[in-house]
Amino acid sequence: MKRREFLRATAALAAGGAIASASTARSQQVPQASPGQGPAPFSPQILGGGFLPRRKLSRLFEDIQFNYIFAVLLGSAYHRGADVGTCLAIADQIVDGDRTSAFRALAVAADRLANIASEAEAAGDHTSARECYMQAASYIFCATYFINLANAPDAFKLHWLRHQELWEKAAALLDPSAELLPFPYEKTTLPGYLFRVDSSAKRRPLIILTNWSDGGMPTAWSFGIAPALERGYNVYAFYGPGQGTARLQQELLAVPDWERVISPLMDYLLIRRDIDSDRIALLGIGQGGYWAARAAAFEGRLAACIADPGVWDVSTAWTQSVPKPLLRLLDEGSQDKFDALLRVGLRYNPHAAFALALRMLPFGTNSPYEAFKAVQAYKLSGVAAQIRCPTLVTESEGELQWPGQSKQLYDALGCPKALIKFSASDGADLCCEPKVPGLRSQRIFAWLNGVFKGA
Repeated sequence: MKRREFLRATAALAAGGAIASASTARSQQVPQASPGQGPAPFSPQILGGGFLPRRKLSRLFEDIQFNYIFAVLLGSAYHRGADVGTCLAIADQIVDGDRTSAFRALAVAADRLANIASEAEAAGDHTSARECYMQAASYIFCATYFINLANAPDAFKLHWLRHQELWEKAAALLDPSAELLPFPYEKTTLPGYLFRVDSSAKRRPLIILTNWSDGGMPTAWSFGIAPALERGYNVYAFYGPGQGTARLQQELLAVPDWERVISPLMDYLLIRRDIDSDRIALLGIGQGGYWAARAAAFEGRLAACIADPGVWDVSTAWTQSVPKPLLRLLDEGSQDKFDALLRVGLRYNPHAAFALALRMLPFGTNSPYEAFKAVQAYKLSGVAAQIRCPTLVTESEGELQWPGQSKQLYDALGCPKALIKFSASDGADLCCEPKVPGLRSQRIFAWLNGVFKGA
């Protein structure tokens, strides 16, 4: 394989097939990252770098990775996970495409808000303390995507756990406080939190939230917990194997068969009197859209399933832009050659190397070949038709990670189903519609309320 093919291959591999070849080519024009720069952001769809054709008012950055992070961050302001003015001030301090400047600006803002939160809590102002802790957690969480995971794994873990610590301080100041509620998983437990509408023992419908593969509680709050609480739903959010503290502290690796997680969780939750066992919905965001559908195919006690977006085959995001010579090595089982060729190419593209390191983290391997082979098990073929509960699939314009797969999943369903399309004209483009949390929640919960009223 020629050097040009190396470069093209590694850019595509890091992108997970998310970025078209033209965008991948543009990514080669990005200034080389410094040793202090980090991996690509948490949303899998933008893991390729590159630049958008032109900057618009709806885009803070031309760099696709940076822009998606700040779309999520700005959207979180809707539920007080950030302040718009602070986000814009942070953006002004960042050189487009420069990870060091992004980490520094976000980390400084997080420290400032954490100090304000501590002072407010000491003064007995729990509302201000909660809001500031939550914002600090959001900023430091986003900052972790600019740490070089390949060269500084300890720094990545340190700051990631710092965000979790800040988030838990915010959650403790909710009214009622979030309840730390680990649940059994094989020979151990998984960390989870129950969020309740109020302190009464009233039986309420429940949302079980499956996060992005690399999401944190700030994303869980914005994309599921907060809007559900506002509408009278209790929520259970957790870190599954390969995610969050389950990966970083317990060293549990990702699994494709998510029913191994959801079924014991259902057993555990159904003993609670404040949960309406007939109205439990599973919501998956990002790659969680695959996990939610997979679990629903085997867990018959779910009353509804929501895949935002629909993900039919996770692996296509890794392979769709990979050059055929490398794909042949993957198919042939040539691990040593595949890894060797990829690593040579990554030397010329640190941007792609950082992105791939984050993508591989849930699988606990240093071998790209092993990670690529592992993700090939994440498919719904032969499974989706088994889903029996009413299922909602969302499809956003501009989906880069799994384009067309929402419709593919929808068509394969034999259960009561709905497909909601979100458009760029409403600002609802990109995976999980990060810029329109209000519109997204309105449409998703309108469907879910209708399902539960008719049950």
